[in-house]
Amino acid sequence: MHITIWIVLAAATALTPLVLFAFMGNRCVTMQRSLPVSRQLLLPASFAIPYLLVCGPLHQLRLSWLLVYVVLPIAVAALLALAAKCDPQQRGHLLDFLVLVPLGLAVDLRWLEPAWPHGLVALNKLILLNAGIYGFHVMRQLSGVGFDLHLRRADWQVGLRELLFYMPIAISLGLAIGFLHWHGHVSHPWQLPFLWIFTLFLIALPEEIFFRGWMQNLLERRLGRIPALAVTAILFGLSHFNKRAVHFNWRYVLLASIAGIFYGRAWRSERRIAASSITHACVDTIWGALLR
Repeated sequence: MHITIWIVLAAATALTPLVLFAFMGNRCVTMQRSLPVSRQLLLPASFAIPYLLVCGPLHQLRLSWLLVYVVLPIAVAALLALAAKCDPQQRGHLLDFLVLVPLGLAVDLRWLEPAWPHGLVALNKLILLNAGIYGFHVMRQLSGVGFDLHLRRADWQVGLRELLFYMPIAISLGLAIGFLHWHGHVSHPWQLPFLWIFTLFLIALPEEIFFRGWMQNLLERRLGRIPALAVTAILFGLSHFNKRAVHFNWRYVLLASIAGIFYGRAWRSERRIAASSITHACVDTIWGALLR
């Protein structure tokens, strides 16, 4: 895929809500909540702009896909606004999970990927993430998510602690079942910091917001801390069933489920997405550099 100015603009547009809420979350919520309710509900339609910027210049724009990217974020906002009214105590409402399930399935089952040119499907994931962020943070005002990327010393301490707990298990089990393969050297070590940052923003952070900040957070209110940790870890593992394999990739599911326990522990330690994202990004970077 040839990188054009339109693709760069689309990527910047898709990343902007994520970055704004990560560093100025309270201010963003206050600004959006000051708008009339009708505007609050319609504003997420703007998340479709990256699709227009990419597919318009390439003459691949389809009205049906455009409607999906306009209507879906509005529907998420409306459902979570209703959940806020039905469940003001935030005990976890059916509507919360009615939003989480299709968002998760749309990513894992790749329902919307045919809308995009090859190599740009990550923008689909960001659009869906933005819809969830807006819905849960602005309309639902869900507490305890911990989505704040002003990194603290405690985030690094907790994140690296859980990494150290998980890695011996992952390496020994992964090598034993043939999922990991040690190659013992890094071709371009200077690239590792950039790989870590890329992994943090495009892989770890979106998954940690979804699975820990929203799912585990809501399940704790219904099931309690330990069951919520276990259920979320299993669901996180199952979300990897179709990755790097044609059929059900049980090895990936197993290791991802175990990883989900340690990511969940990192998040709930201080209820900080930053902590679990550090663990997650480190695991994926080490895997990519030395063990894939």
